[in-house]
Amino acid sequence: MKKLFALLMLTGFLALGYTEYAYAQASTDTELVAPDDNRTFHQKVKEKFIEGGWVFMGIVLLCLILGLAIAIERIITLNLATTNTNKLLSKVENALETGGVEAAKEVTKSTKGPVASIFTQGLMRSSEGIEMVEKSIISYGSVEMGRLEKGLVWVQLFIALAPMLGFMGTVLGMISAFDAIEAAGDISPSLVAAGIKQALLTTVAGLIVAVILQLFYNYCVSKIDGLVNSMEDASISLVDLLVKHKS
Repeated sequence: MKKLFALLMLTGFLALGYTEYAYAQASTDTELVAPDDNRTFHQKVKEKFIEGGWVFMGIVLLCLILGLAIAIERIITLNLATTNTNKLLSKVENALETGGVEAAKEVTKSTKGPVASIFTQGLMRSSEGIEMVEKSIISYGSVEMGRLEKGLVWVQLFIALAPMLGFMGTVLGMISAFDAIEAAGDISPSLVAAGIKQALLTTVAGLIVAVILQLFYNYCVSKIDGLVNSMEDASISLVDLLVKHKS
């Protein structure tokens, strides 16, 4: 948890530093580069970033970086938690036949992943009967599922927060446009163009961030669903093995 918090703090500082750098660099680029030049994609994105208002765009960028950091950490953790359940069940069955429950526990303890952890908890209660094994598996399965889902609530927060910030920038941009009209006492396209452009850019940025994070979030959820199904199937097979071993 401390490592994750440190990673989030680091990405946050990097995002804030990048927004300040982008603001200063884009100001220089607009002075030196003509509007009709052959600019790179990075330069165009940087220019739009500043035009959208670097304060709100910077916060939206921060949501993207923090959301990606958490999502990537979850993806790595979930991939490491994936276990070949058929191979593990085969090892447990061989251990039960040759060395009994204690040998089977050694196999599960030496294997990483939530499935092996659930097997260990079930085997530790095997002396109390199959019913206690089933209760232990169900209880510890809920604990492992909570661990798999840890951190995803923050990704959901950033998915909801990014469009809200974009819409807030939209409202502020429209207010700025109407303020310009009120100050000038006349409606002119040049007066309202800047405010409307800022409004549209912040909305687009918020939606893009939400779409990107939603893709990562859905991948994590699908991965968790697969692991949970694997845990349930493997747990049923473990109970069958214990029943067969005792008989």
